[in-house]
Amino acid sequence: MKLETPQAIVAAAAAPVPEMNPRTRMLLQAPIASTLVKLAWPNLLVMLAQASTGLIETWWVSHLGTDALTGMAVVFPGFMMMQMLSAGAMGGGISSAIARALGARRTDDAEALVMHATLINILLGLIGSAIFLIWGRAIYTAMGVSGGALDAAMQYSNVVFGGSVLVWLMNGFASIIRGTGNMLVPSLSICIGVVLLIPLSPLLIFGWGPIPALGIAGGGWAVVLSTFTVGAVLAGYILSGRCIVHFKLARLRWDLSADILRVGAIAAVISLQTSFTVLLTTALVGGFAGGDAVAGFGTGVRLEYLMVPLAFGFGGPLVALVGTNIGAGQEQRALRAALIGGGMVFVITETVGLAAAIWPAAWLGLFGSDPQMIETGSAYLRIVGPAYGFFGLGLSLYFASQGAGKMLYPLLAGVLRLLISIGGGWLALRLTGSLTWLFACLTFALVVYGTIIVTAVASGTWFKTNRSDGDVIT
Repeated sequence: MKLETPQAIVAAAAAPVPEMNPRTRMLLQAPIASTLVKLAWPNLLVMLAQASTGLIETWWVSHLGTDALTGMAVVFPGFMMMQMLSAGAMGGGISSAIARALGARRTDDAEALVMHATLINILLGLIGSAIFLIWGRAIYTAMGVSGGALDAAMQYSNVVFGGSVLVWLMNGFASIIRGTGNMLVPSLSICIGVVLLIPLSPLLIFGWGPIPALGIAGGGWAVVLSTFTVGAVLAGYILSGRCIVHFKLARLRWDLSADILRVGAIAAVISLQTSFTVLLTTALVGGFAGGDAVAGFGTGVRLEYLMVPLAFGFGGPLVALVGTNIGAGQEQRALRAALIGGGMVFVITETVGLAAAIWPAAWLGLFGSDPQMIETGSAYLRIVGPAYGFFGLGLSLYFASQGAGKMLYPLLAGVLRLLISIGGGWLALRLTGSLTWLFACLTFALVVYGTIIVTAVASGTWFKTNRSDGDVIT
């Protein structure tokens, strides 16, 4: 064994510590509440803008009739699932891995993670495209649509899922940048995409001059083109060298891929649970009450999906804040950040849910006037809307758990939500023949979901596992 001389020990102690980036220092030292607000407002703005792309499309497509609206309603859960997987699930794994590497001052690993994240997202995007391009018709038929509504669903689905790799790349680049604590650049870039979508969607749906009317497929092409633009802007920012981490060719390392996938894969399962809950509930509604009821439920549940970007507005910063502090060994600060962020999101999402329950027609009337659509959507919002706060609370702490690398309790909570929603909902329909009791099961499931996650996080389960076996994922 080589013994260090006293001179070598002194020299090592005197060696300069790598200078900490000011953004990383803010995550580790600045007041938590004000830092969260500072980071969340641009992220919240962009998530609302991104969610509005679906609303913009739905509003324009509603002018094509009920078949088109129903077709979009059955495609939307799958497309939203892809967004959640790429931005919230695997994106959270990317941001968490980069944040923890930067917090521990492993800069070389953080930069190598950029290439690994890009390759992982390309592969997953190709798999997602293949699933819906091959089996889309069977999936939508199983959800209770046929005839003109099924044709409309296929026209829209083939376009948006044909370009799904672009969605994965765009959200992957945004997650890389968010992992450094920079929420503004992804926010501004995605806002550019929304601004582009506003004129592009009606232009391609209805046509103008030499541009032919593409119908519902035009809405899909508008999404693909705007997504490509945003992805190009984000890639340009990383390649320009202005990002804390840069894109560099590096040898493939399983440990870095695993650092992303161990968080991202479990988060993906949780996102799939959320989307399957809506997909299967839509199938229950369609099988029981028909296509017009599906249009009403699908339009109402879009507001529930709007809670996802609201939660992610704070969730993106929470991944970076919690991950960086855990990487630096500041456990109690990470826990305080998670609970403060969760409380903020609860207040915001509960306010939205209560407003929707009191004035459901104000939302549903934006998308149509069919009596059964309005009736079903109103029943859903009146019953489920008051539980949106628990959904937002659970989601925000799910993102915080990504930053901590601790996904067990969000996973268990998602399983229970799925079982209560679908199993309980199916049983309720069998026993009562009423959508009201199905919606009551959905409400109870959201309350259970949020309560389990906040109880687990507040009890300190993240750190109990750390101390017992050193694993940062369970």
